[in-house]
Amino acid sequence: MSAASTETSAPLPTVGSRVFFQGAPAVGCVGTGPITGDDPVQRRQGKVTVKYDRKELRKRLVLEEWIIEQLSELYDCEEEEMPEVEIDIDELLDVTSDDERATKLQVSLIDCYKPTGDFVRDLLARIRGMRKLSAPTKKGL
Repeated sequence: MSAASTETSAPLPTVGSRVFFQGAPAVGCVGTGPITGDDPVQRRQGKVTVKYDRKELRKRLVLEEWIIEQLSELYDCEEEEMPEVEIDIDELLDVTSDDERATKLQVSLIDCYKPTGDFVRDLLARIRGMRKLSAPTKKGL
């Protein structure tokens, strides 16, 4: 056992309900002090996970990947070659009726030569029950 692994230091500061660990001295790591609450990256990460529900973010990511896959099939091309198609999920969620949502989607897909009805129907079914994600606020930063 080395002396570095058995040494302890004074109690470490906590910020809010977080506990930070201090690396052992002389281990050769850069920045072996306690992480302070002044680090904006640390604070932003904490705010993001509180602001957005992780489950909702995961659903949104899965939906976006599905949309890209479907669009690449509709346009018969890879994502990089795909024409500029903008499908804003939050904008669709703002619209009150499925008919209006379908119309917005059909306008976005006007350049597609394949039938888009199945895609529109499936997308509307997938967004049913989803919540709109609002932009994170900058309070307290």
